[in-house]
Amino acid sequence: MVFSSITFLFYFLPVALGLYFLAPGKIKNLVLLIASLFFYAWGEPAYVVLMVVSILMNYGAGRLIAARRNRVSLSLGIIANLLILGFFKYADFVIGTLNALLPLHLQQLDLPLPIGISFYTFQAMSYLVDVYRKNAKVQTNLIDFGAYISMFPQLIAGPIVRLSSIEDKLHNRTHTLGGFAQGARRFAVGLGKKVLIANNIGAVWDQVSASDLTQLPVMTAWIGIAAFTLQLYFDFSGYSDMAIGLGKMFGFDFPENFRHPYESRSITEFWRRWHITLGSWFREYVYIPLGGNKKGLKRQLLNIFIVWMLTGLWHGASWNFVLWGLFFGLFLLLEKVWLLKRLEKTPRIVSHLYTIIVVMLSWVIFSIEEPGRIGAYIKAMFGLGGALADSWSMYLLTSNLVLFLIAMVGCTSLPAKLGRFIIKDRERGKHALIDGSEQGVSYGGLILQNLWTLALLVVCTGFIIASTYNPFLYFRF
Repeated sequence: MVFSSITFLFYFLPVALGLYFLAPGKIKNLVLLIASLFFYAWGEPAYVVLMVVSILMNYGAGRLIAARRNRVSLSLGIIANLLILGFFKYADFVIGTLNALLPLHLQQLDLPLPIGISFYTFQAMSYLVDVYRKNAKVQTNLIDFGAYISMFPQLIAGPIVRLSSIEDKLHNRTHTLGGFAQGARRFAVGLGKKVLIANNIGAVWDQVSASDLTQLPVMTAWIGIAAFTLQLYFDFSGYSDMAIGLGKMFGFDFPENFRHPYESRSITEFWRRWHITLGSWFREYVYIPLGGNKKGLKRQLLNIFIVWMLTGLWHGASWNFVLWGLFFGLFLLLEKVWLLKRLEKTPRIVSHLYTIIVVMLSWVIFSIEEPGRIGAYIKAMFGLGGALADSWSMYLLTSNLVLFLIAMVGCTSLPAKLGRFIIKDRERGKHALIDGSEQGVSYGGLILQNLWTLALLVVCTGFIIASTYNPFLYFRF
């Protein structure tokens, strides 16, 4: 079940919200846990058992760690999580690699990937480490802990939520009409990103990537990867917006996951703005424990290399993801050693163009699994494949130009600034973002916000009903 579906919007969510708000305060987490397990079981009934096992295992591991406070108990908990993740996500990858390198004919398992396993496993491991470090209290209520691990708003695509960031609200949260309305507005914005922009512009990438890449004109290649660049942002950030909005509707404040990353002037800055919770997770639980930048430059560069190899593997069990992670790691190393200081002195347009080109090249590696096709696509981008342009190039450009312009503006901070200007409360000098994240909106601004939310929901519903194309790129992670 995906958020951008009729089943979720008009059946599951209204029932879940109704039962949740009718329930007494003491059992709200139980209702949330049951709703989350049902949500997970809807798409994968068998794997709900895996979710329950993860909850029970990490609940017990947390209690053990709190009681003993030793590295052995922590290591056992982390290894157990990694073994489960490794078996379901990487077993076939390892088998395929061994078959390719050695004279073996091992049978692959062909296990379907449990939805969201990378997200909730990392969330569980962060809990165990935080309990060991005394950064979070051990959870003694199994229902509350189960609700934290399985919480459906951020189960399938994050953001990755550390217990310490929502611990108070997990046990004692308040619900207000204003908070619910803010959540609904944020959800509507995310739904619009996903349904109106990501789905439509993603169709362009599907057409281009399915063509003969060895004969791809330069213009078509750049149009295709530009489409994927925008699709991935609006798809993933849209889901993060919906998750944050749903969290607010249930009384939680989830961390932000994107801050207009395509406005960045370096790869270092890009990864401070893109998938923020994943970057902070690797920094907190891998980079710093490895020594971070405290053991000399050589060790720091090695740590960056390790982190980015693991980041690539986290995204998928395929060599193209490893290559993608190392590609970003290479540029981060270059910036760390000498490039970043030079970028700071260059004109903004130059550093921004450098960043966008590197990011777009990375998305080629990210989106295409076969090494030969990756090479063919990059060759086409730089004129080593087909012609400069053809009639199909012009058709793709002209027929999608308005969509591209909307998406290019939409991925910047300009819409939020425009929203602040429109709904500004001129009497009190206060304003609110269009997603409702700040207070002080005038009555006129509030009416505009609600009309905007209603219009988005109506238009998105129409698109969902009329279209059969509704992919979610991060389902495989």
